[in-house]
Order: sequence, then C-alpha cells, then structure tokens
Amino acid sequence: MKRGAILYVLGEEYINNGEDLEDVGKRLNIDADMIEVVSSMDKNFDVMYAWWFLTAKGMKSITCLAAELVDHTKIKLTGRELRLCG
Repeated sequence: MKRGAILYVLGEEYINNGEDLEDVGKRLNIDADMIEVVSSMDKNFDVMYAWWFLTAKGMKSITCLAAELVDHTKIKLTGRELRLCG
C-alpha cells in the first residue's frame, strides 16, 4: 500500500532552501512514498489540496504531520499527527 505524508508547517512561511522533499523525509524519519509540504501562510495550497494530490497519485494512506520551522529553514516535527483516509 502506498503511503503519503503532508507536512503542515505552522508559523512563519516555509521557504524551501533547495532541500529535496525526499531528503526532508529521510532526515525526519517519515515513512512515506510521497511527501507534500503545506505552509500555514500559503494561500494557494492547503491540506485538502495536498490530500487530493496525494490521493490522485495513488496514495492509499495519508498522514498529516504538524511541523514548525527552526532558524527559518529547517523543519522540525511537533509530534502532532492526523491520519487522513480516502
């Protein structure tokens, strides 16, 4: 079963410093085949859109992980997690 993850970054806007999402997932030990990042400041891309996108890509189990920024560039998980089902 394919597994997806949504990283919902709380607080300041997440600015990708060129780090690949696969690298972010490995660094945070996220067990997922595909990862999408959603910033709390992003007006055009939200959790529902990320869920739809991952579902359209064939993910059968999707987890939404709350995260926060450290030093404006590094993502750190907060420990809060939601499982989103299709």
